[in-house]
Formats: sequence, C-alpha cells, structure tokens
Amino acid sequence: MSVKEVMVPDIGDFSDVDVIEILVSVGDTIAVEDALVTLETDKASMEVPSTDAGVVKEIKINIGDKVSEGSLLLIVEAEAGAAAEAPAAAPAAAATPAAAAPAAAVSTAAPSAVSLGGVIYASPAVRKLARTSNVDLTQVPASGRKGRITKQDIESFLKGGAAAPAKKAGGGAAAPAGSMGIEPIPVQDYSKFGEVEEFEMSRIKKISGAHLHRVWVNVPHVTFHDEIDTTELEAFRQSIKKDAEKAGVKVTPLIFMMQALAKALQAFPNFNASLSADPGVLIRKKYYNIGIAVDTPGGLVVPVVKDVDKKGVFDLARDLAEISAKARDNKLTAKDMSGGCMTISSLGGIGGRGFTPIVNAPEVAILGVTRSYQAPVWNGTEFVPRLMLPVDLSFDHRVVDGAEAAKFVGYFGSIMTDFRRLSL
Repeated sequence: MSVKEVMVPDIGDFSDVDVIEILVSVGDTIAVEDALVTLETDKASMEVPSTDAGVVKEIKINIGDKVSEGSLLLIVEAEAGAAAEAPAAAPAAAATPAAAAPAAAVSTAAPSAVSLGGVIYASPAVRKLARTSNVDLTQVPASGRKGRITKQDIESFLKGGAAAPAKKAGGGAAAPAGSMGIEPIPVQDYSKFGEVEEFEMSRIKKISGAHLHRVWVNVPHVTFHDEIDTTELEAFRQSIKKDAEKAGVKVTPLIFMMQALAKALQAFPNFNASLSADPGVLIRKKYYNIGIAVDTPGGLVVPVVKDVDKKGVFDLARDLAEISAKARDNKLTAKDMSGGCMTISSLGGIGGRGFTPIVNAPEVAILGVTRSYQAPVWNGTEFVPRLMLPVDLSFDHRVVDGAEAAKFVGYFGSIMTDFRRLSL
C-alpha cells in the first residue's frame, strides 16, 4: 500500500475556482476517473476526476474554498501500481442526473455543509452570500445534493426565479432586491389559472443564466445590423465539396466566417481585447481564438477553436467538427471553453433575419448570423438574385463605438463577399 496526494489537474485558464461540492467522504473506495469534487467558474461547472484508486484517508479542502491547478484535494491509500493518468476536469454543466459521479464516489452529504436545526444545509461561502444579500435561507429552495442550498439557488431567489417572495404587511408580494437594487419580477401562483408542471432547468442553463444576467446588467450593449452578399463565396464552397469529401471533412459557411472574423480582428485590435480590472486599461490580445456557440440538449455552450488565423479551411473544419461533437456529448473540458477572443452565434440552421446576441464577456463583441436568403439586388441595369447573409454585431460600447462597429462589419463583409481579400 502507498499513500498518494491527489491534486487538481489542468483546468485550462481558470484559477482560484470555487469548490461547490465534495463528492467523496473519508473511507470511500474510489477508482481512477471517479469524480471527487465539483468546481465552478462563472461560465461552467466541472467535476475533477481522481488520478489514483484507493481509499480516501483525508480530505484537504472544504466547500467554499478556492483551488487552482496543483492544489491538494485529498490523500488516498492506494495499492502499488494502481495509479493511472486521468483526463483533465470535464465540465458537468450539461450532465444529466444519470451521468453524475459513480455511486461509490458520492458522499451522503457534503463534509463541510452546515446544518441549522437539522433543516438548512449550506456551505460557509453560501451563507456569507446570503448574509451580504440579506437573504433568509429558510425561504430559499435547495437544488443541491441532499437538499443543499447552492449559490445558484440564492441568485435565482434574488431574481425571483426560484421561489415565491415573502408577503408585505399589506398583502402584496415583496422579494429581495436583485442586481443593482432592481426589484425582481413578482412571482405568481400560476396554478390558479390552470394546470401547471414544474421542470428542473439544466445545470448549463442555471450557470449560464446567472452569467448572462451579470453581462446584460454590466455591459452597455449596442447591436449593429447589416447584410452581406455571399453569392461568390457559396459558389466557391460548392466547388470544393469533392475535395472536402476526399479530406474527410464537411465545409460549412461557418468555416469561412471564422477565417474572415480572425482577419477582421487583426485589422481592428479593439475588438480583440478585454477590459482590465484597472479602470481605463484595455488588454489587446495577439492571438486569434474564435468561440462557437453550440446548442446542446442541456443548453448553450461555447467551445473555442484556437489559432484560427494559422489554419486552413479543412483544418478548421476538422477542429469545428471535433469540438462540436464533444459539446453535444458533454465532454468539453475547461480548456476547450477558455481563451476565446470573440464568439460567433449562428442561427443559420434554424432561420430568422436577425437577433441581438449578448456579448460573451470578458470578450467585447459577438457576431450573430442567421439564415442566408435570396434577394433581388440592383446591379445598375437590372435586379439579379444574390445570396444575402444577415449579420448582427453586439458590442461593449465602453470599448467600441458605433462608427468602429460599422467599419468592422464592413471589413468582415468585404472578405465574405470576395474571399480573395483574405490573402491581402
């Protein structure tokens, strides 16, 4: 027998990540890749797998602690040769209850959860959030394991999305103030009007919902709408179909958008930036990674394709197919979803002529596209059919103004209209 230290593996660009759930107890027998703890960032949650098999002897962290790559999680007593390398932490955001950690690795209650009168279970970090938000925990419905109240429960309660608010003295509903002191929307008893049924939201939607709410409140959004003539580009795409089949890839219009967007980010560096924690300081990035919003059964996730500016059409097609498959199979890692410069949200496969995408902060802009359509366009002598692509650019007005946004879309459009410009 040997004693092993189990550390936090590579979790991408994240550090000081909150521990929201401990999935094992002292005395549990665990196997390699069994989930040990759940970590949470502002974009996703992830389960950390064990790198060793054996019996848990000590747990070195508590719920509410912050950990980074290399942080000590627990001590296990393992048989010699039992250790094996486990993959990086995989996101649990889209996991269904059936896909949770194996039963042998799940504790009956989070070790550091606090019980108040045998009724309320919440970590110290959650209780602190409740105190600072003036929330009465007895009024908050719990969604965590074994009835534990989570941060998302409190955030949902503050927004009025999880429970009926307390009654005022005069009989009206009154809920705690939400972000920026704004009163949440009052909750009604909908069953008074007919039959209702409650469904638990997916973990992805719970987490992304809180993130999107923060972004919408904190980022001054403006959206610029335009249309781009992609007639020649579509003809070129059709002409390389056989070459793509030989290469074993499928080339979609999104591939060309990624290349054109990377080129536009090079020409307009303010779009390839993020605001610093220091007021008035802008961090410009020298790399070009494009996030792609992918619709999954559990909700929307944004995997990131790295170094788009350095790859050809077929290479990007492979990367996009691989990362999209991982997203649909709930196998994205934190590394897969970090490091983005700008995001593309495409509704082309669904339809529509325009929408207002929400900036994926800390990025400063997001490009939305909908379904292309044939439109009659005047060429100086007659109307001719052209394939038009609607685009919608939402941006952070603190960093980008309307004139710069219009120029950015114009530059992006010039490449999409004549893809030879990509080589300039």
